[in-house]
Amino acid sequence: MGICISIASSEIHQSEDCNENVVFYDETFAADESQRHGSLHSHQGSKSSNQDAAILYQGYGTEDGVLCGVFDGHGKNGHIVSKLVRNRLPSLLLNQKNTLTKINNTVGYATSFLNQRVNGEIVSNKSFHIWKEACISAFKVMDKEIKLLDSLDSSCSGTTAVVVIKQGEDLVIANLGDSRAVMGTITEDGILKAVPLTIDLKPGLPMEADRIRKRNGRVMAMREEPHIQRVWLPHDDSPGLAMSRAFGDFLLKNHGIIAIPEVFYLQLTSRDRFLVLATDGVWDVLSNNEVASIVAAAGTEAAAARTVVDAAVSAWRRKFPFSKRDDCTAVCLFLQKDANNPCLRLSR
Repeated sequence: MGICISIASSEIHQSEDCNENVVFYDETFAADESQRHGSLHSHQGSKSSNQDAAILYQGYGTEDGVLCGVFDGHGKNGHIVSKLVRNRLPSLLLNQKNTLTKINNTVGYATSFLNQRVNGEIVSNKSFHIWKEACISAFKVMDKEIKLLDSLDSSCSGTTAVVVIKQGEDLVIANLGDSRAVMGTITEDGILKAVPLTIDLKPGLPMEADRIRKRNGRVMAMREEPHIQRVWLPHDDSPGLAMSRAFGDFLLKNHGIIAIPEVFYLQLTSRDRFLVLATDGVWDVLSNNEVASIVAAAGTEAAAARTVVDAAVSAWRRKFPFSKRDDCTAVCLFLQKDANNPCLRLSR
């Protein structure tokens, strides 16, 4: 049992589904858990500490706004970096967004920057471009703040980050590294479908490998793990980072590892049911569709994230009984507030 912090009341309270790795913030003054729009849960793997962190923040920016994020730390101090980013990044994002909004309201916004391709169609969304700039700027500031911490060695430690910001019917997705965001939606045939919202940013992707090699970083797999591409220093077989973007990892920042996120926009429809953000400990053993089906069958919103994590832990034990199990963390955000059992309604 850990603590959750309510920004609205400035009080620290206990919660059954909260531990030190996951936090729920609420600025909507929701009186009970039935007013929550989702759930989050984390389970420590076989390592000495759980390096994952997660957040679900209701009332973010606006009364109906929500921010959710997962952060997968790595390296000696990865558990510190992931929590540091989890605690600091939401305020950085909002501050950057508010500053940019004021600037654009003062000087105007060029219409040529308002067109964004969404599902093959060109749409105009000024708010998205402000959020996109805010995400890129906030991520850069976050990385600089980590570097300036004399008390924290992040030369070979860092964290991924996947963050989803919901403002009304608009979603902004910012991704750094190989954690993942997936949306559960209902097709015209009434079938639940998992739609990936992010791309796993790993060294094996051609665009990522090209950038790294242009900065004299090396991309190659170890003999005993031929399926995992890693990033190495130009003349030293270290550190072997298995992702191409991250906060921290300053030993590789001059060799192609960057803290600039990919940022996407999505306009929600009435068919979109829920989001799942999870660290790679979940995705390494469960497919997108498997996770979506697990959420739909979970029974309640409050149980959804724990059910996903429990399923991932079981899959690790079944598929890799002799391997070290990774930390598993998930956040589930529900987009339609149906009466009674929204999860079970999806699986019919």
